[in-house]
Amino acid sequence: MPASQIHLVRHGEVFNPDEVLYGRLENFGLSELGHRMARAAADDLIARKRPVSALYSSPLQRARESGEPISQGFELAPRIEPRIIEPTNAFEGRRMRGPGGALRDPRMWRFLWNPWRPAWGEPFKQVSARMLAAMTDAHASVDSGDVVMVSHQLPIWMAHLTIVGKKLPHDPRKRRCALSSITSFELRDGRFVEVGYTDPGAPLASAAIDVGAV
Repeated sequence: MPASQIHLVRHGEVFNPDEVLYGRLENFGLSELGHRMARAAADDLIARKRPVSALYSSPLQRARESGEPISQGFELAPRIEPRIIEPTNAFEGRRMRGPGGALRDPRMWRFLWNPWRPAWGEPFKQVSARMLAAMTDAHASVDSGDVVMVSHQLPIWMAHLTIVGKKLPHDPRKRRCALSSITSFELRDGRFVEVGYTDPGAPLASAAIDVGAV
């Protein structure tokens, strides 16, 4: 039999003192708090006492670091899965608000004309399609047990919206996908069904400085 459940885990807090939108940029790893959040997610998965047969990670540093305590806890070598990476974004490396922020730069306004696509980066439908394809392949990659996939807020939210049958355009401030949260799915009759959402990092969240999209 293939996997029993797929768990999409968001990475922990990123060390981002300049408060830029880091997207796919290199050298954005976890903060000290982010490592604690990642440990909380791993502890949550371990406490479930469910067998985990495979661990996949986005190639970005913050996701790979977030997967380390899961790798150690289940004694699994992580597999890099490019399809669960953060989407492209024209605002990478820029602060969005405040003095010098991208939203005040007329040269960047051309990326804001259509938030429903969105105009600033990879189309939502494309993000959804690659996430669902990666999940489907991961589900079939094991003979039994669960699969954990460490990804990013927007890809996980696209998977959620698609699977629950909601429209992909949305308000980024209303995503239910906290740092180091775990969204779980099962494949039933050929279709993914969401079966759970937990937020193990919640007790640490009040101290977080960088929370991603706002």
